[in-house]
Amino acid sequence: MSEIKNKIDTLRKALRQYNHEYYILDTPSISDYDFDMQLKELEALEKAHPEFADPNSPTQRVGGGVTKNFNTIKHEQRMYSLDNSYSQDDLQDWEKRIQKILGEESIEYTCELKYDGASISLTYENGALTQAVTRGDGFQGDEVTTNIRTIKTVPLKLTGDFPPKFHIRGEIILTLDGFAQMNKERLAAGEDPYMNPRNTASGSLKLQDSSLVSQRPLECLLYSLVGEDLPIETQYQSLEKAREWGFKVPPISAHCKNLDEVMAFVQHWDTHRHDLPYETDGVVVKVNSLRQQEELGHTAKAPRWAIAYKFKAEQGYTQLNEITYQVGRTGAITPVANLAPVLLAGTTVKRASLHNADQIAKLDIREGDWVYVEKGGEIIPKITGVDFSKREGTGEPTQYISECPECGTALTREAGEAQHYCPNAYGCPPQITGRIQHFISRKAMDIEGLGSETVEQLFQEGLIRDYADLYTLTKEQILPLERMAEKSADNLIQGVAKSKEIPFERVLYAMGIRYVGETVAKKLTKAYPNIDALAQAGPEDLVAVDEIGERIAESVVAFFKDAGNQEIIARLKGYGLQLERSAESLEGQTDKLKGKSFVVSGVFEKVSRNELKKLIEDNGGKVASSISSKTSYVVAGDKMGPSKREKAEKLGVSMITEDEFLIMIK
Repeated sequence: MSEIKNKIDTLRKALRQYNHEYYILDTPSISDYDFDMQLKELEALEKAHPEFADPNSPTQRVGGGVTKNFNTIKHEQRMYSLDNSYSQDDLQDWEKRIQKILGEESIEYTCELKYDGASISLTYENGALTQAVTRGDGFQGDEVTTNIRTIKTVPLKLTGDFPPKFHIRGEIILTLDGFAQMNKERLAAGEDPYMNPRNTASGSLKLQDSSLVSQRPLECLLYSLVGEDLPIETQYQSLEKAREWGFKVPPISAHCKNLDEVMAFVQHWDTHRHDLPYETDGVVVKVNSLRQQEELGHTAKAPRWAIAYKFKAEQGYTQLNEITYQVGRTGAITPVANLAPVLLAGTTVKRASLHNADQIAKLDIREGDWVYVEKGGEIIPKITGVDFSKREGTGEPTQYISECPECGTALTREAGEAQHYCPNAYGCPPQITGRIQHFISRKAMDIEGLGSETVEQLFQEGLIRDYADLYTLTKEQILPLERMAEKSADNLIQGVAKSKEIPFERVLYAMGIRYVGETVAKKLTKAYPNIDALAQAGPEDLVAVDEIGERIAESVVAFFKDAGNQEIIARLKGYGLQLERSAESLEGQTDKLKGKSFVVSGVFEKVSRNELKKLIEDNGGKVASSISSKTSYVVAGDKMGPSKREKAEKLGVSMITEDEFLIMIK
């Protein structure tokens, strides 16, 4: 039996090497026929000896597993989005911001092309692929491991000096040739062609039958290692290491010593991007030093140490047929340009946002105009100009509406606000359904089995008037709804019941208080352990909370003063939602560091930088990114930036060691 296992192991090892040579290195050492013969031999041996099965065997590339429901998995380390830049001035402003934090330290950069695909996070343990999760909302995504195993450029086993466990991030893409071939086959079969490579690649990851995924020419391009104690010191080194371990890392990247070299890279690829086999919409510029990346940290949405330089968007030319107006959940009115369809960056564009009355006046845009359209950041269509030579007659300038298009209420516009608002918050249908749709969204209550269309149906049928009504729904009430089968009804009721486990900070975010996003909700629930304490807080109390300004404070106070909101909160309490912090989240929380501000710099032995920051916040302290006269302490580790040390000494800020800090919170 050991002879059989040795034969299987030998074949697997050889086939992995052949696969790497063919798909990663593009230097095959055996013919396709010989590869197929060895693969068939391995398949036969594995079939005859199932006791030696291995999910990472080369035979698993063909797929066959069916996934009916993709599990939602929380990312061990968040997948952030990137801030965008569109000019050299934007890059220079970004450099000034990071230089302010790093002081006089010199900064070098790594430049990589920004591939237009579907983001993925792969987890490897002891050199084997164990999990693949989509980006999702950055905090959690869908597990698509079975489908990812079929992609030839994803190594199932690694070689070299890889760490015991780590994550690697990248993009699942379709080559332009592969996409063209797929469409050729679809047209030959009498089917409609796919619109663009990015959406097709993304959709492929959610196919239930992995054997169908295996037939698509998908590739995985990796660009970022994530984990503790990785054997690397720079981003550029991480790309080289990933290649050594067997990953397909795009060969186009550069180690740049300054922004002039960065701009030379950007300008070259802005011109030559159309020669590439993939779609790319820009360049990602990263601070090269991982120590400096740690120093810079993240904002609520993006790393401070990276920025995307977006190439000039593709522009379209079409006619504006009509301007209509949408009402959002906060009552904000958004004018929408309804366009004659135009193909733009691989998708058909029929609508574009006009933002507000000021934008309409600035463009002097009118119905019937011929306009220039582009995708802002390649995602949201926007009108960039009007072709006045095509305008017939003088006509009247566009008059912005004065009444809500949905409920007829007179619109208001506060001084200094760009937007008009409908003040009829509890009687305007789109505001009512918009609040409920926000409440059930993935980042909020994440109610499975309940989507925007179903919310509209429930509202139209008079079954719900606010989000608290969701918790009174019965299966008998919803079964008669159109397209609502027995299983769907069960899923909806179960999803609503399960949402009662969602933690306090997400419930607060779900309530849709104006200006209270995810980050602000977390700050407020950290400062106030339950909804009653928060409801009783005055504007002065709230402003004292880290990062809470007057505008947010006033909005929170107004929300809790409203009698309708008070009634809804009382009902939510009765239905058993989490309106206070759990005992688990309160564990280890103290106010020992209340009123103190800390800057963390360097490398630490007993706890990681992130754990250290968490300890500061858990004990009531504030973590700042840069040293100022308001800084109480700098927790100084090994390899602390010399400029930070110098600034701390100059300002007389106390520097303490890791051990001294840990004693401080005991």
